[in-house]
Amino acid sequence: MLRALRHRNYRLLFFGQLVSIAGVWMQSTAQGWLVNRLTESTFWLGMVAAAQSLPVLLLSLSAGAMADRVPKRTLLLITQGAAMASALTLAALTLTGVVQVWMVLVLALVLGLATTFEGPARQAFTIDLVGREDLLNAIGLDSTMFNGARVIGPALAGVVIASFGEGPAFLYNGLSYGAVIAGLLLMRLPPNTSASGGAAQRRRLRDGLGYIAHNPQARLIIAQLAVLCVFCLAYIPLLPSFASAVLGGDAMTFGGLASSNAAGALVAAIMIAALGDRLPRVRLRSVALLAYAPVLAAFTLSRYVPLSMLLLAMVGWCGITTLTLSNTLLQLIVPDGLRGRVMAVYLLLIGGVAQIAGLLLGSIAQVVGDVALTVRVWTAIGWFVQLGLLLSQGRALREPVEAPQ
Repeated sequence: MLRALRHRNYRLLFFGQLVSIAGVWMQSTAQGWLVNRLTESTFWLGMVAAAQSLPVLLLSLSAGAMADRVPKRTLLLITQGAAMASALTLAALTLTGVVQVWMVLVLALVLGLATTFEGPARQAFTIDLVGREDLLNAIGLDSTMFNGARVIGPALAGVVIASFGEGPAFLYNGLSYGAVIAGLLLMRLPPNTSASGGAAQRRRLRDGLGYIAHNPQARLIIAQLAVLCVFCLAYIPLLPSFASAVLGGDAMTFGGLASSNAAGALVAAIMIAALGDRLPRVRLRSVALLAYAPVLAAFTLSRYVPLSMLLLAMVGWCGITTLTLSNTLLQLIVPDGLRGRVMAVYLLLIGGVAQIAGLLLGSIAQVVGDVALTVRVWTAIGWFVQLGLLLSQGRALREPVEAPQ
């Protein structure tokens, strides 16, 4: 289960992120609660999430092309530094009591810009650090780490917010980026041989999109992820409203809901990391994909906090199983020279489209006046679209034959 950790450079990145990602989830939880406290508006919850995703929508493909042609470590060092500056600025504004929602909006945009260029570089960097043999294990370990932090971060943020306010959560996150930066600086890497931009950059973008368009399996995976992001993942920015308006809770309730969702995701990540190639990946992914919407709809019907937490844990299991296996299948079928660009499209959906859908869903919920009903109907529409895709094109899905290097 831990074999990817035999690679020194990967260990440095893994343990640096282990420290940092808990802080990222603390900030995400605290930021949502801060916006909810300042505005009591599902629209503003969606707006801040959308601001963070705007650079992803506009620049992801260019970021993917850049990840294929420049030193990935350099790109990661720059983006981690920018994210650190954003978090520390938000901490200072909050701790001094001058923070306003527009300031959160601007800093979310800065963080989104850093994340846009960090994501494809980190995804494409993994295979450089561990090789093809340990790629699936590394993705599983990354997912385990990421979702383990999602369990700890929101729960800890709930306690910190209830006791001291949101500021300390932002402060910890800002400082925690230092662990990733230190790990990157300690790596020993071969010289970078990637080259130039200009017309070649535009051609690279077309090549990445063309690969997805002409490969039936990649095209279907991306289409299914798009539907998942628009109709299912869109509820995530509205979770503070569920905690307060639907369940009548406080920051602790919100932290508990977010941690429960992460606990289910962690179980899925551990399962994938431990069992690896022994899993029927294509079949398991299809089951999780179709189960997501019904379980989320059941969550919107609950008014009992423990039941809501259990259902969100099931949602988390379905979500991370779908995303991790989609990530793995894409990376295994895509040629090395196109990986950064194809993974940029993957991250564009997860980090951009889902957040914009959250803004749209938050706006509809604001008009309807019932966030639970709005999410329930929205996700039901997505389930029927997903079922149609699987029935009409599902034969394209198969265990991948490894792509040429």
